[in-house]
Amino acid sequence: MGKLADIQIRAWIKSGERFEGRADGAGLYLRFREGDSGATWRFRYRFDGKQRVMNLGSYAVLSLADARKTAKDLSAKVALGHDVAGEKQERKREAAAKIEADKNALTVGQLADEYFERMILGRWKHPNIVRSRIENDIKPNIGKMKAEDVKPRDIDSMLQTIVKRGAPTTANDVLRWIKRIFDFGIKRHVIETNPASAFDIADAGGKEETRDRWLSREEIIKLFQAMRDKAGSFVIENKYAVRLLLLLAVRKEELVAAPWSEFDLDNAVWHLPEERTKTSAAIDIPLPPMAVETLRELHRLANGSRYVFPARKMQQRMIPHIDLNTLNAALSKHIKPLLKDVPNFTIHDFRRTARTHLAALGVDPFVAERCLNHKIKGVEGTYNRHDYFDERKAALNAWASLLKALEEGRQDYNVVPLQSRRPAA
Repeated sequence: MGKLADIQIRAWIKSGERFEGRADGAGLYLRFREGDSGATWRFRYRFDGKQRVMNLGSYAVLSLADARKTAKDLSAKVALGHDVAGEKQERKREAAAKIEADKNALTVGQLADEYFERMILGRWKHPNIVRSRIENDIKPNIGKMKAEDVKPRDIDSMLQTIVKRGAPTTANDVLRWIKRIFDFGIKRHVIETNPASAFDIADAGGKEETRDRWLSREEIIKLFQAMRDKAGSFVIENKYAVRLLLLLAVRKEELVAAPWSEFDLDNAVWHLPEERTKTSAAIDIPLPPMAVETLRELHRLANGSRYVFPARKMQQRMIPHIDLNTLNAALSKHIKPLLKDVPNFTIHDFRRTARTHLAALGVDPFVAERCLNHKIKGVEGTYNRHDYFDERKAALNAWASLLKALEEGRQDYNVVPLQSRRPAA
């Protein structure tokens, strides 16, 4: 067993404590020096009488458990006479030589992958969002084309394909990312001009209007009925994801990328860390019994995976959990065709749905906003640090009672509105 612990490491990072190295044992140590963008794992060993060190990766990407396993594997190789750091450098040199040799023949897909690895992975809080746009929108349209052969008409065709499938916001996102990818290509001397540079959002999905869509009780009943009707093709993990997104009002990326290490099911709490929230604000989410029951079943289905929603068979992704687009695609393919009388909705509308029903249940607005992990604005937000955990627990329990009734098709089920006012902080 090593000397380090995840809770201790997170505390160091959160407090901004800097250090040259904190050893875990067996050559593995963590470094977080002044000027470092994040804590990194390093492996120290001796080879041919000389001390050697190699970088294993960022703590944000490589967990403590995975770092220990990597260090163990490297130690075994060193014992067999391998200079693992030297071999890694040699592999890097060989890779660089190959990239240099092939740079004039890079496809858009290859360029996008390189952009992701160098500019997004390890730098962005939610890299899977960018990965989703590359895999689901850019590669299927222009991924196989040589980067140098792409013309503005190809960009326009890709954007219009996305718009026609009813995803204007996605089209805007794709335009933003493809511009950056081609700019990266210019810097790499892969291309000389950016074929997307002349486009703006008017050429893609247009100006994005603030959405106000939420699902009524009747619509939620129809949604769950459709999922039951399509139980053979709409897998149970997707149904549980929809249930949890509605119940907990969290963002999609927060749930689908969640590792089991964040959950304390025995005490019914989800410890969502700041590095995985949009607002960079950590929050302890109280879990109603309905959520705990669902998560325990997902834990069984995960079959030992570190993630609540592990990547599925034949899913070729650079991330270990399901893609952000998995639920959207499954809903569009299997569920929405059964809801022809229900106006279109998105997964993000589930948060607004929960917020609306919390209000109808008499939940104090401040408590409801904290249920969504929204920052409180103004003086109140600056000085009031009360987290309303008990109040949020009561609110989510009331919402869970209603949601369970709706899932069972009981539209007229009455939940006693919460009468408690917001207590003093």
